[in-house]
Amino acid sequence: MIKSGYLLVFVLLFTLICTGQKQNADFTIKIKKTRYTIEIDGVGEDLGWTETDVAKDFFMVLPMDKGKATQRSEVRMTYDDENIYLLATFFNDSLGPNYVESLRRDFSFGKNDNFLLFLDPFNNQTTGFTFGANAAGAQWDGTMYSGSAVDLSWDSKWISVVKRDEEKWVFEMALPFKSIRYEKGVKEWGINFSRLDLKTSEKSSWTPIGRQFPTSSLALAGTLVWDSPPPAPEFNMSLIPYVLGEIRSQPDGSQTTDGKIGGDIKLSLTSSLNLDLTVNPDFSQVEVDRQVTNLDRFELFFPERRQFFLENADLFANFGYSTIRPFFSRRIGLGVPIDAGARVSGNINEDWRLGLMDIQTSSLEDEGRPAQNFGVLSLQRKVFSRSNIGLIFVNKQSFNYPTEQDSLRTLFPEYNRNLGMEYNLASSDNLWSGKAFLLKSFAPDDENKGIAQAANLAYNNRQWYWGLQEEVISTGYSAEVGFVPREDYIRLSGYAGYLFFPGKGPLVSHGPRLDLSHFFNNNFKNTDYQNTFGYSLNYRNRSELSFQWINEYVELLAPFDPTRTGKPDLAAGEKNHWNTFRL
Repeated sequence: MIKSGYLLVFVLLFTLICTGQKQNADFTIKIKKTRYTIEIDGVGEDLGWTETDVAKDFFMVLPMDKGKATQRSEVRMTYDDENIYLLATFFNDSLGPNYVESLRRDFSFGKNDNFLLFLDPFNNQTTGFTFGANAAGAQWDGTMYSGSAVDLSWDSKWISVVKRDEEKWVFEMALPFKSIRYEKGVKEWGINFSRLDLKTSEKSSWTPIGRQFPTSSLALAGTLVWDSPPPAPEFNMSLIPYVLGEIRSQPDGSQTTDGKIGGDIKLSLTSSLNLDLTVNPDFSQVEVDRQVTNLDRFELFFPERRQFFLENADLFANFGYSTIRPFFSRRIGLGVPIDAGARVSGNINEDWRLGLMDIQTSSLEDEGRPAQNFGVLSLQRKVFSRSNIGLIFVNKQSFNYPTEQDSLRTLFPEYNRNLGMEYNLASSDNLWSGKAFLLKSFAPDDENKGIAQAANLAYNNRQWYWGLQEEVISTGYSAEVGFVPREDYIRLSGYAGYLFFPGKGPLVSHGPRLDLSHFFNNNFKNTDYQNTFGYSLNYRNRSELSFQWINEYVELLAPFDPTRTGKPDLAAGEKNHWNTFRL
C-alpha cells in the first residue's frame, strides 16, 4: 500500500507539469495616479474618474462560458499616496430587482447580487486578497491561497459605498495601501473582477474563464499595470490593548476583585512579512462556533476565528488534508490560557514564504497540567508556474514535567513532534491539481512514532472530471497539536464524472458521477465503504435536481453511542450495511 502511495507521488512530481505563462496576462488595465480628490460616495462623478482606463466587455462564465456577458459592467481604478480607488458600475440590462440575502460581512457568494475584486500583488498566481460587496453594500474581504481558495476569517480596514437605481448599481471603494501586503517596486499585479447577477442567473468575469473554474482563480487573472511602482510600504504598527476588571459580591457582604491586562501588537517587518505579538490574549470577543450535533464516531472540525492566528493561516493550517493536519491552532489556548506568543508570517520574496510561531501557555496545577510551549516552522517554495514544495515542523514541549511514574505521563506526554514535507501540484492551465505529503511523529515512547502519508491527483476540463486519492496512517502516528480524527487506517477513494451541454432548452448541463471511498485496516481488511452513483441536472435559472444511490457499509471498531446520552453502546465488531436513495 505504501508503494502505491509512492507511485502516485511520482506521478504528481513528474507528470504533466506545466510551466507556461499565465493564460490571460494580455488582459491589462492601466492604473494612473490621480491629480484629484476622490470622494467615496457611490456616485462616481469626481474628475479623477475621467482619466482612467475602463475594464468592460466582461465574459460570461455561467450559465454558459461562451461569449460576452449580457449584463454590462465597467470598472475603473486609480490611486494616490494613501489608497487604491475602484469604481464599478453594473447596468441592469434586464430590468428587475437586485437580490440580496444578507447585510452581514462576508455574505454567501451565491445568494447575493455581488461584485468581487481579486488582487495578486506578487503576481505569483498563488496568494492574494479579495474585496467586494453585494448590491446592498455589505462588504466581503479575505485572503487568498492555493491559487483560488479564499479565507474569509481575515478582515481589513477599507471604505466602500453602494448606490442603486433602476438602471444600475454602483460600487465605489478606497483600499489603503497599508491594509494589504505587496512587494516594493513591482509594477504589475495580477487582477480580476467578477460579477454575479441572480435575476439573469449570470456570473461574469473580466477575463475569460471556463465554467468549471472559480472566477477567483489567480491563474486566469489579468494584469494591473501601474504607471509607476506603488508607494513604498511604510512601517505599519497596530496596537490592541485591553483591561478587564471584576468584582464579586458574596451574600455575607464580602467582596473579591480580580483584573487582567494584555493585548496584541502587529508590526510590518517588510512590505510582505509581518510580526504578530500577543500577551495574555483575551478571546472573549471572538465569534462563537455554530452549533452542530455530532452523530458521527469521530471528532468534528471547527475553524479558527482568533485574530492572532488568521493572517497567512494557510502556511500553518493547510499542510496535509482536511482530516490529516499536523497543526491545528485550536489545540492551543482553549483549555489552558496563553501567557504570550509571537508569530512571523508572509512572503520573503516571489518564490519563498515563511511561517514561524512560538506560544507559551500557563500551567494548571489543580488539574495537573504542566506549562507547555508550542513551536511551528513552515516553509514554502514556489516551483514551476504555480506549484510549491512545503516543509513543516511542529513541536509541543511540556515544562516542569513530573519525574515520578503517575497518570500524568499517560495524559500529558513530555513532548510530541511532527516533521513533514509536501508537494502541491497546480498546472498553469488549471486542469491538473494534486498533493503528496509525508509526516513523521516523534514522542518519548516508541508507540507514538508513526507516519502519515497521502497523495491525490485530479483533472477537470469542461466535460470530464476525475480524481484519485490514497491515505495511509500507520499504527502509532500521533499529532497532539494537529487534527487527525481517525488513526491506523488505509483509505482509497476516487470520483469521476461527465457533463453534457445541450446548448438549448432549460438545461445548462447534465451528467453522471461516481464516487468511491473505502477504508481498510493495516491488514487490508475492509472496515468501511461508501459508493455513490448519481445523476445531476443543472438548469439555467441556477436550480438543480439530482438523483443518488448510496451503498454504505460500516464495521464498528470500538463501542459507540451515537446519541451521546449514556445509553447502551453499539458493540464493537457490529457490522451494518444499507442502501440510500436521494432525490
